[in-house]
Amino acid sequence: MAISNDNELKAALNKLTVAQQRQAASRLVENVLPLCKDARVKGAVTAARRQDITDAELAALFQATKSASVESFTQCGREADWLAQAGHFVAEAAMACVKAAEVDDNLAWDACMSARMARTCEMIAGGAGTENHEAVAQYRILSEFLNQ
Repeated sequence: MAISNDNELKAALNKLTVAQQRQAASRLVENVLPLCKDARVKGAVTAARRQDITDAELAALFQATKSASVESFTQCGREADWLAQAGHFVAEAAMACVKAAEVDDNLAWDACMSARMARTCEMIAGGAGTENHEAVAQYRILSEFLNQ
């Protein structure tokens, strides 16, 4: 299955079970993981790929990534440190990978949007504008995941 736009991406994600959404989300977040130096975030993304992850582990990882998110948000400061902001959005994306699923939640879609925000912040920090190619990378990553 080849995905080429957001409608196809979201439709494909909506067909996945929560466990599959976690696995897909972790792959999508890995693409922006270098923008965050927090070990808690990396650990959560890695753990979300496991099929045997327990609810207790998810709850602990959620709290850890939430702490990382709050800490990174406070580090951004008034002057808008765009790279720190990118790290914050990576932490938000990781939180989506390990949060408890509500009835209408799409964990992977939430992770996609936060990952795109992280990439946008990185581009602004580098003076490259706001054109975001992360969406195209996400289409490729999810297509590969679904074709496994």
